[in-house]
Amino acid sequence: MKTYRVLVTADAKADLKRYKAYLVDEKKNRQAARNVVLDFSQTKDELKKSAGSLADPESKKLLERGLKRINFRSHEYFLLYRIEGSRVFVTNMFHDLEDYESKLK
Repeated sequence: MKTYRVLVTADAKADLKRYKAYLVDEKKNRQAARNVVLDFSQTKDELKKSAGSLADPESKKLLERGLKRINFRSHEYFLLYRIEGSRVFVTNMFHDLEDYESKLK
C-alpha cells in the first residue's frame, strides 16, 4: 500500500482556525471546536493511506484544478487536496453547506 506525506497549506490552516473560532466565539462550544480539530487531524491521517484511492470528484471545477475531496468522519466538513507524487497538499477546508466552488481561487 502506498503511503503519502500530507502537507497542510496556509489556506487550509486558516480555514481550520476560522471554523474553530466560529465554534468557540459564536456558538460558545469549545468541545465542538476540539472535536472538529480532532476530526481534521484524523482525516488528514487518513489521507496518508487513501489519498490516491479516493474517487475523482464530480465537480468540473475540482477536476480542472486537480483537486479531490475527503469528508470528515464525524462532522459535516471536508478537505480539498491535490496529489503531487508521494505528497498530498491539503488546500482548503469547507463545511458541507457552503458554496465552496465559488470560493475557490
